[in-house]
Amino acid sequence: MSIEEIGCCGAYCGTCPIIKNKQCKGCKLGYDNGERNIDKARCKIKVCCIKKDLDSCADCSELLECSTINDFYNKKGYKYQKYKEAAYYIREYGYIRFLEIANNWTNVYGKYK
Repeated sequence: MSIEEIGCCGAYCGTCPIIKNKQCKGCKLGYDNGERNIDKARCKIKVCCIKKDLDSCADCSELLECSTINDFYNKKGYKYQKYKEAAYYIREYGYIRFLEIANNWTNVYGKYK
């Protein structure tokens, strides 16, 4: 369980079998040590988050006004609202509490107890 398993958008990648099998680095791993080049990334959310040196969008002072992340959260589909819920939960309660809950999930999102 680590903050690196939380996507910039709020998705919890710690449940993903591809990441567990080390076949994917998620959206954040490898940029801090130069293994990956952020200038080649296609995800606008990731680029912004990493260039601002944030753990996730939950840490951004512009979260409420940011069109990049809010356009993402407003897409059709249940998961986008769950990612938004995660970001706001992290913002209010912190990463440790989020990870304690997310550790019991079987998907990139779940219920908050």
